[in-house]
Amino acid sequence: MARQNVAEQFVDILVHAGVERLYGVVGDSLNPVVDAVRRTRGIDWVQVRHEETAAFAAGAEAQLTGRLAACAGSCGPGNLHLINGLYDAHRSMAPVLALASHIPSGEIGLGYFQETHPDQLFQRCSHYSELISSPQQMPRLLRTAVQHAVGRGGVSVVALPGDIAAQPAPEKTRAHDVVTARPTVRPGDAEIDALVRMVDAAQRVTLFCGSGTAGAHPEVMQFAERVKAPVGHALRGKEWIQYDNPFDVGMSGLLGYGAAYEATHECDLLILLGTDFPYNAFLPDDVRIVQVDVRPERLGRRSRLDLGVWGDVRETLRCLVPRVRPKTDRRFLDKMLKKHADALEGVVKAYTRKVEKHTPIHPEYVASVLDELADDDAVFTVDTGMCNVWAARYLTPNGRRRIIGSFSHGSMANALPQAIGAQFLDRRRQVVSMSGDGGFAMLMGDFLTLLQYDLPVKVVLFDNSSLGMVDLEMMVSGLPSYGTANHNPDFAAVARAAGAYGVRVEKPKHLAGALKDAFRHKGPALVDIVTDPNALSIPPKISAEMVTGFALSASKIVLDGGVGRMLQMARSNVRNIPRP
Repeated sequence: MARQNVAEQFVDILVHAGVERLYGVVGDSLNPVVDAVRRTRGIDWVQVRHEETAAFAAGAEAQLTGRLAACAGSCGPGNLHLINGLYDAHRSMAPVLALASHIPSGEIGLGYFQETHPDQLFQRCSHYSELISSPQQMPRLLRTAVQHAVGRGGVSVVALPGDIAAQPAPEKTRAHDVVTARPTVRPGDAEIDALVRMVDAAQRVTLFCGSGTAGAHPEVMQFAERVKAPVGHALRGKEWIQYDNPFDVGMSGLLGYGAAYEATHECDLLILLGTDFPYNAFLPDDVRIVQVDVRPERLGRRSRLDLGVWGDVRETLRCLVPRVRPKTDRRFLDKMLKKHADALEGVVKAYTRKVEKHTPIHPEYVASVLDELADDDAVFTVDTGMCNVWAARYLTPNGRRRIIGSFSHGSMANALPQAIGAQFLDRRRQVVSMSGDGGFAMLMGDFLTLLQYDLPVKVVLFDNSSLGMVDLEMMVSGLPSYGTANHNPDFAAVARAAGAYGVRVEKPKHLAGALKDAFRHKGPALVDIVTDPNALSIPPKISAEMVTGFALSASKIVLDGGVGRMLQMARSNVRNIPRP
């Protein structure tokens, strides 16, 4: 039997670590690895049109499964294109292994063609970034990289020169167990004791939840019931905590709605559960605050803390709930539930006014119809910008749907690439890319990847011919809108020219039928919906302090537009308030 080369050994270790796909663009220094993938069972090469797409796709796959995913780029410009998607994956705690192939090892440091130093370049968006400089390093170094990515939750980068990849491996690959799941972390007894005392002493407790509540929905609901606490959430916590939640008071921040802001400021104990909510200007500074997080470096970096608890949310609550005294006074909770319902009633009026006849089409209406028609287990990938607003306000989580976006990194053009990774996981599951025209156009070349692999992704394009969120930021800052207009083609015609299903919608009465037809289509489809660029109105009074990128609070700023089925849930929660 022929001796393995380093590239074959590299691929074998990836397969053993559970990697099923390697996303990337072939080329020069990467060729030995791509050829090894071709000859190895259990792993496929996914050819994308841009390496940024490869990193986003791998990140989405890792977020949806919790397992290691992988991407690759050839030397110099090839692997540099990975960096934006890797930043997103790393900030989303998605376990991703990136192969950054490198120039010939004997030329490193001599200004060779396409020379960069990937082991240094990727350090800021990874837990581990190292160069393989000899075949003898490879097995241990790659396994170490895998264990960093999975064990710590984030990105590892391995730089591999093409000439070393083609050399004989020093030994045949041996089975070697690698970390495949992170352990749970239980807080110490002293922290639990302190938290029990603080909860028992508080009269008004509010919970604010992030993505760290994944898998802890029953425990959060049990705790909220025990201490009669309203429950707010950040955007990344929406899919995990909003559904089946009789304590829901909405979301804070720019995309927020309802009474989350009031609930976090009018309590006397705020408990942050698994959230790294970055907008400290919208967290209170005059109440007691506890933060629970599995990553200790996050404790206290957004706000002053009275107690930091290092632990998984679920394990922490399992320790806490049996020990805290049940509260019987619901007045604070009921007050917040009523405020929440009233707030949603107020903003829904603008949305309901002649919306089915309004042209250009209200994007709120598009999101509402999409929410109604999409499958109960659909995966939504959401572009940054105004699509984040519509997803936050209209997509109804149910414990089975998933919502993926660039929620921590805030990159444009993430939705289509992430949809590619999501659809490769399961071709039978409905995957919907909620794309803005700016983001879609930025990586539009990878719409061709859907066609090449016949991936049945449905691209729902919110086409307002502008960078809508930037428009909003400029207006709120008192600046005239400039440089935000897009001169767009008929994207549906572009899709049809490429060989996909494409339909353009300009009137509200055609919207539902167009979405149904696209969802029934067996292959990739694009629905280009011409939406109103003036969908949001800004109130007359606003302070400069409320504007820092995305740091606008809709609890203070009422944005016109409805809130979909969340209003129904809020009304139901108010109706269920016990009467004296």
